[in-house]
Amino acid sequence: MSIFKEMRKRARHVIGPVLGVSTLAYFGFHAVQGDRGLLAWWKLRQHIEIASVRLNKVTKERQKLEQRVRLLHPESLDPDMLEERARIMLNYGHVDDIVALDQKRRK
Repeated sequence: MSIFKEMRKRARHVIGPVLGVSTLAYFGFHAVQGDRGLLAWWKLRQHIEIASVRLNKVTKERQKLEQRVRLLHPESLDPDMLEERARIMLNYGHVDDIVALDQKRRK
């Protein structure tokens, strides 16, 4: 019986530090690997950078399209733009136009 008493006596001194280290390890692991941990934060930053690049690209494309639309407004109608759009929409061309067909390569 004295062995069990000795083990209980020593276990009381060990339980506190073991629980403390276990708690610290648990929170440390989740600080790195958790849903809001460092790895998730790094991945989120990468997604933000990719989205920013895509946003810049789409913004530039939109500005180009808005400029082309502005040229077609009745207040500031550009005759060249009107002729270009009419040719594209009606599939017409002048007799002296040179047509260059662009054939895509198939792999």
